Amino acid sequence: MQKKSVVLFLAEKDFNEQAYLVIKNTLSKNLYNIFVCSDSTGLCRGGNGIKVKNDILLSNLNEANFAALIIIGGDGIQLYYNNLILHKNIQKFNAKKKVIAALCAAPVILAKSGILTNRTATCNINQKKELEKEGVIYNNIPVFQDKNIITAQQVINSQEFINNIINTLNKSV
Repeated sequence: MQKKSVVLFLAEKDFNEQAYLVIKNTLSKNLYNIFVCSDSTGLCRGGNGIKVKNDILLSNLNEANFAALIIIGGDGIQLYYNNLILHKNIQKFNAKKKVIAALCAAPVILAKSGILTNRTATCNINQKKELEKEGVIYNNIPVFQDKNIITAQQVINSQEFINNIINTLNKSV
Protein backbone atom coordinates (compact mmCIF):
# COMPACT_ATOMS: atom_id res chain seq x y z
CA MET A 1 0.00 0.00 0.00
CA GLN A 2 1.28 3.44 -0.91
CA LYS A 3 1.70 5.89 1.97
CA LYS A 4 -0.82 8.69 1.92
CA SER A 5 0.21 12.31 2.23
CA VAL A 6 -1.49 14.71 4.61
CA VAL A 7 -1.04 18.47 4.81
CA LEU A 8 -1.20 20.37 8.12
CA PHE A 9 -2.01 24.08 7.93
CA LEU A 10 -0.38 26.21 10.64
CA ALA A 11 -0.94 29.86 11.43
CA GLU A 12 2.22 31.92 11.05
CA LYS A 13 2.02 32.86 14.75
CA ASP A 14 0.44 31.32 17.85
CA PHE A 15 -0.62 27.91 16.51
CA ASN A 16 -1.47 25.32 19.18
CA GLU A 17 1.73 23.37 19.70
CA GLN A 18 0.19 20.54 21.70
CA ALA A 19 -2.39 19.79 19.00
CA TYR A 20 0.28 20.04 16.29
CA LEU A 21 2.61 17.59 18.06
CA VAL A 22 -0.10 15.04 18.91
CA ILE A 23 -1.40 15.08 15.32
CA LYS A 24 2.06 15.05 13.67
CA ASN A 25 3.41 12.27 15.91
CA THR A 26 0.31 10.08 15.47
CA LEU A 27 0.43 10.50 11.69
CA SER A 28 4.14 9.63 11.72
CA LYS A 29 3.55 6.48 13.79
CA ASN A 30 0.90 5.47 11.25
CA LEU A 31 3.35 6.00 8.36
CA TYR A 32 1.70 8.99 6.72
CA ASN A 33 3.74 11.51 4.73
CA ILE A 34 3.30 14.83 6.52
CA PHE A 35 3.70 18.27 4.98
CA VAL A 36 3.31 21.61 6.74
CA CYS A 37 1.60 24.43 4.90
CA SER A 38 1.45 28.10 5.89
CA ASP A 39 1.50 31.55 4.39
CA SER A 40 4.73 32.24 6.29
CA THR A 41 7.91 32.77 4.28
CA GLY A 42 9.89 32.20 7.48
CA LEU A 43 9.19 29.99 10.46
CA CYS A 44 5.77 29.40 12.01
CA ARG A 45 5.85 30.09 15.74
CA GLY A 46 3.67 28.25 18.20
CA GLY A 47 2.01 29.84 21.21
CA ASN A 48 4.83 28.63 23.50
CA GLY A 49 7.74 29.32 21.16
CA ILE A 50 8.16 26.13 19.10
CA LYS A 51 9.32 26.95 15.58
CA VAL A 52 8.25 24.96 12.52
CA LYS A 53 9.42 25.44 8.93
CA ASN A 54 6.64 24.99 6.42
CA ASP A 55 7.11 22.75 3.40
CA ILE A 56 4.51 24.45 1.21
CA LEU A 57 3.36 28.03 0.86
CA LEU A 58 -0.41 28.32 1.04
CA SER A 59 -0.49 29.90 -2.42
CA ASN A 60 1.22 26.77 -3.84
CA LEU A 61 -0.97 24.15 -2.15
CA ASN A 62 -2.31 21.56 -4.62
CA GLU A 63 -5.11 19.33 -3.30
CA ALA A 64 -4.27 16.63 -5.85
CA ASN A 65 -1.14 15.79 -3.84
CA PHE A 66 -2.91 15.07 -0.53
CA ALA A 67 -5.49 12.75 1.02
CA ALA A 68 -6.38 15.24 3.76
CA LEU A 69 -6.10 18.85 4.92
CA ILE A 70 -5.89 19.39 8.69
CA ILE A 71 -6.10 22.91 10.09
CA ILE A 72 -4.47 23.27 13.51
CA GLY A 73 -6.10 25.71 15.92
CA GLY A 74 -4.60 28.17 18.38
CA ASP A 75 -4.93 31.89 19.02
CA GLY A 76 -3.30 32.79 15.70
CA ILE A 77 -5.78 30.86 13.56
CA GLN A 78 -8.43 33.55 14.04
CA LEU A 79 -6.41 35.81 11.73
CA TYR A 80 -7.28 33.34 8.92
CA TYR A 81 -11.06 33.39 9.32
CA ASN A 82 -11.44 35.47 6.15
CA ASN A 83 -8.35 34.30 4.24
CA LEU A 84 -9.63 33.81 0.69
CA ILE A 85 -6.63 31.73 -0.45
CA LEU A 86 -7.23 29.28 2.41
CA HIS A 87 -10.98 29.28 1.61
CA LYS A 88 -10.31 28.42 -2.06
CA ASN A 89 -8.02 25.55 -1.05
CA ILE A 90 -10.61 24.20 1.39
CA GLN A 91 -13.22 24.35 -1.38
CA LYS A 92 -10.91 22.43 -3.75
CA PHE A 93 -10.33 19.68 -1.17
CA ASN A 94 -14.08 19.50 -0.53
CA ALA A 95 -14.93 19.33 -4.25
CA LYS A 96 -12.76 16.21 -4.46
CA LYS A 97 -14.41 14.79 -1.28
CA LYS A 98 -11.07 14.66 0.50
CA VAL A 99 -10.85 14.64 4.30
CA ILE A 100 -10.89 18.16 5.74
CA ALA A 101 -10.37 18.53 9.47
CA ALA A 102 -10.12 21.44 11.88
CA LEU A 103 -9.99 21.80 15.64
CA CYS A 104 -10.47 24.43 18.33
CA ALA A 105 -11.24 27.77 16.60
CA ALA A 106 -10.27 26.51 13.12
CA PRO A 107 -13.71 25.05 12.17
CA VAL A 108 -14.85 28.67 11.79
CA ILE A 109 -12.57 28.89 8.73
CA LEU A 110 -14.35 25.88 7.22
CA ALA A 111 -17.68 27.57 7.91
CA LYS A 112 -16.58 30.87 6.37
CA SER A 113 -15.30 29.01 3.29
CA GLY A 114 -18.91 27.88 2.71
CA ILE A 115 -18.38 24.12 2.98
CA LEU A 116 -20.31 23.77 6.25
CA THR A 117 -23.47 25.66 5.33
CA ASN A 118 -26.50 23.61 6.47
CA ARG A 119 -24.15 20.96 7.88
CA THR A 120 -23.20 20.02 11.42
CA ALA A 121 -19.86 20.66 13.13
CA THR A 122 -18.28 21.40 16.48
CA CYS A 123 -15.63 23.89 17.58
CA ASN A 124 -14.35 25.60 20.69
CA ILE A 125 -17.42 26.78 22.64
CA ASN A 126 -16.11 30.37 22.46
CA GLN A 127 -16.52 30.30 18.65
CA LYS A 128 -19.97 28.67 18.64
CA LYS A 129 -21.73 31.91 17.60
CA GLU A 130 -19.22 32.48 14.76
CA LEU A 131 -19.98 28.98 13.46
CA GLU A 132 -23.75 29.44 13.70
CA LYS A 133 -23.57 32.85 11.94
CA GLU A 134 -22.36 30.94 8.88
CA GLY A 135 -25.38 28.63 8.82
CA VAL A 136 -23.71 25.72 10.63
CA ILE A 137 -25.57 23.48 13.07
CA TYR A 138 -23.43 23.36 16.22
CA ASN A 139 -23.03 19.97 17.94
CA ASN A 140 -21.64 20.17 21.47
CA ILE A 141 -19.51 17.01 21.41
CA PRO A 142 -15.69 16.74 21.51
CA VAL A 143 -15.20 15.36 17.97
CA PHE A 144 -17.81 15.34 15.20
CA GLN A 145 -17.73 13.99 11.66
CA ASP A 146 -20.11 15.01 8.88
CA LYS A 147 -19.13 12.97 5.80
CA ASN A 148 -15.60 14.09 4.80
CA ILE A 149 -15.37 16.90 7.38
CA ILE A 150 -14.07 16.25 10.89
CA THR A 151 -14.13 18.92 13.59
CA ALA A 152 -13.05 18.98 17.24
CA GLN A 153 -13.60 21.31 20.17
CA GLN A 154 -10.31 21.60 22.02
CA VAL A 155 -6.69 20.54 22.21
CA ILE A 156 -7.55 17.83 24.78
CA ASN A 157 -9.51 16.15 21.98
CA SER A 158 -6.47 16.01 19.65
CA GLN A 159 -5.84 12.28 20.00
CA GLU A 160 -9.49 11.33 19.40
CA PHE A 161 -9.55 13.84 16.52
CA ILE A 162 -6.50 12.40 14.73
CA ASN A 163 -7.62 8.81 15.38
CA ASN A 164 -10.92 9.66 13.65
CA ILE A 165 -9.03 11.19 10.70
CA ILE A 166 -6.78 8.13 10.34
CA ASN A 167 -9.74 5.73 10.53
CA THR A 168 -11.49 7.72 7.80
CA LEU A 169 -8.37 7.80 5.60
CA ASN A 170 -7.84 4.07 6.06
CA LYS A 171 -11.39 3.41 4.79
CA SER A 172 -10.78 5.38 1.59
CA VAL A 173 -8.95 3.74 -1.30
